Amino acid sequence: MPLPSHAGGIVAIDTAALADNWRALAARHAAPTAAVVKADGYGLGATRIAPSLAAAGCRHFFVAHLQEALALRPLLPGAMLAVLNGPLPGTEAEFAANDILPVLNSLDDIARWSTLAAQLGRALPAILHIDTGMARLGLPPDEAATLTAEPHRLAGIPLRFVMTHLAAAEHRESPLNHTQATRFAAITAAFPGIPTSFANSSGIFLGEAFRSALARPGIALYGANPTPGQPNPMRPVVCLRVRVLQLREIPPGTPVGYEATWRARRPTRIATACVGYADGWPRALSNRGAAFFDGTALPLVGRVSMDLVTYDATDCPSLRPGDWLELIGPHMPLDDVAALAGTNAYEILTSLGPRYARQLLPTA
Repeated sequence: MPLPSHAGGIVAIDTAALADNWRALAARHAAPTAAVVKADGYGLGATRIAPSLAAAGCRHFFVAHLQEALALRPLLPGAMLAVLNGPLPGTEAEFAANDILPVLNSLDDIARWSTLAAQLGRALPAILHIDTGMARLGLPPDEAATLTAEPHRLAGIPLRFVMTHLAAAEHRESPLNHTQATRFAAITAAFPGIPTSFANSSGIFLGEAFRSALARPGIALYGANPTPGQPNPMRPVVCLRVRVLQLREIPPGTPVGYEATWRARRPTRIATACVGYADGWPRALSNRGAAFFDGTALPLVGRVSMDLVTYDATDCPSLRPGDWLELIGPHMPLDDVAALAGTNAYEILTSLGPRYARQLLPTA
């Protein structure tokens, strides 16, 4: 597929790898498995990737905001589409009109959803979220106790799932995992017959105690390693390439970039590339990491600025203006970039800016 001539950067998305990752996670979970496509499909474009996942067999999708669900609803006919942040006051009717499931995170959410069901004279399904250790969204212990003591609060609300969210699943030995599993088992005993939804990406790899009626992987779908410290079981999905704008020769002692944080120690060939922190390339990578050209590493030198990054191309004499550098790809995996930047793969992906062209690789 030809690259757009005007693009300074390309985010190439391997939809075949994405679909294979979903299939692999579903096979490991050995039960229905959703796809979390919030944050615009983790920065890749939800309207681009959700249909690929649906074509692979995914029938359950989660987003964070109602507007994300509304954009996807026409593309996912018949699929379950749920909003993790729940219904903001005043949005309930829009959920119901568009067959979008709210995740009910509080007694107030439940009351407003039940009221709408009574007004419409029909049942309105939903997902109930119980907090077992995050102290974010979800019914806290006192509200969960109230609900189990007063089940009439769920009048008109058939529950599709009762869910919770793991706080430390990527750390296999964390005691919080088993604490949450124990708490979740205790609370779901009050909802006999209601399917549960438990494991996230890393949770799928924690074993039988974390299996449920619906897993909710997110980041692993996009190629990040859900098992840190072990080989990555997922296929890479994303390749980020940016263009070289200019090359110049500088003598020893010449400073490069803002605040002169790097100076040449030898005659150096500097490549200035079309990427910066306005595109989501972290400023924390200043003087760290590298880009690659034909397998050769070009160390990043100087500050990452808003629109530009500079690389030491001295050892790459064949590089020319207009050539493409690999920033994420076979030579620089997503998780390695995140580690160098002192963050995680979630932040790297969701920060990828709109100035990059998105390119769907042909499926095979």
